[in-house]
Amino acid sequence: MSDATPLKVGVVGLGYAGTTHAESYLGIPGVEVVALAGKEPERLAFLGESLGIPKLYSDWEDLVALPELDIVSVATPNALHAPISIAALEAGKHVFCEKPLAIHADEARRMGQIARANNRVLEVAFNHRRRADVQYLKRYLDDPGIGEIYHVRATWKRRAGIPGLMSWFTSKSLAGGGALIDLGPHVLDIVLFLLGEPRVTTASAAAHGALGRAGYGAMDKGAQFAGGHTSFEVEDLASALLRTDRGQSIQYEISWAGHTADDEDISIELLGVEGGARILVKRYATDGTLTIYRDINGEQADITPAVHVVDKGHPTVIAEFVDIVRSGDWADHHGDTAVHRTEIIDACYESARQGKEVVL
Repeated sequence: MSDATPLKVGVVGLGYAGTTHAESYLGIPGVEVVALAGKEPERLAFLGESLGIPKLYSDWEDLVALPELDIVSVATPNALHAPISIAALEAGKHVFCEKPLAIHADEARRMGQIARANNRVLEVAFNHRRRADVQYLKRYLDDPGIGEIYHVRATWKRRAGIPGLMSWFTSKSLAGGGALIDLGPHVLDIVLFLLGEPRVTTASAAAHGALGRAGYGAMDKGAQFAGGHTSFEVEDLASALLRTDRGQSIQYEISWAGHTADDEDISIELLGVEGGARILVKRYATDGTLTIYRDINGEQADITPAVHVVDKGHPTVIAEFVDIVRSGDWADHHGDTAVHRTEIIDACYESARQGKEVVL
């Protein structure tokens, strides 16, 4: 597809993610957002007018059916990711989907199969791997490296960060899970990207939802109340031990809430034979987040590269997605890595349910 050919996009979803998708596409020359779909009439009308989107639909099926669309962007509750993406791929559209790819591994695998069968791009919004500290560490691991990496500690922890105690985020049927399926895909993506995409072979996990059920931990403090929330159906904390086909172990913990010192902290720590490295992002820090640990001339040394993180978020990922679509080279862009991340999360939930290790 030539750069001179205008790409026509339809966005499904009217929340923060959908709005960000639409705005990101509108910032790319030669891309037109021509359709928007969502269930909130007033919000739909407002976004249509403010962003100059001409075609507005209450049903996503009507948007996907538009023959002129090249791209469908999916920014809905998790349970709709698979049906919308599958319908769009079968209709010959390229798909950009919010994480997680799907709420079940079998759905994710089917999405990848349909993308491949129709030779269409299926991309997921993994924006955190584009962080400057992650990219710097990836280059460092390639050369000079830290030797064989044998263990990883990876966490994203919030003190009070349940996104909506009474929203779709805490509905098992709409979200598929809680903290693990919400924040977990980003952490998994960073780890597997840094490790060079090993395959996770086993998962042993536990999940807890005691704080959410007690009515504690909401981002919006006004949503907390002493009576608790009987509608809180998901976990606010999950932990797992993963093993890879390269013999590595990954210690993995994700939480929305906890009576703890951690308050919106992301930590990725890699242990290698010749050195170690840690990315520690405390409360959206932009500097001093990466430290490399080595012995130099027989002495322990902590190296802190001068890396400044500018959060470009969705605009960067969507611009890369558009470049891939325009390239016409789609063979390696059928969602394979996103499928594997969904398989891992699915295995963690199954392990927590059974109370034993699960083989992927």
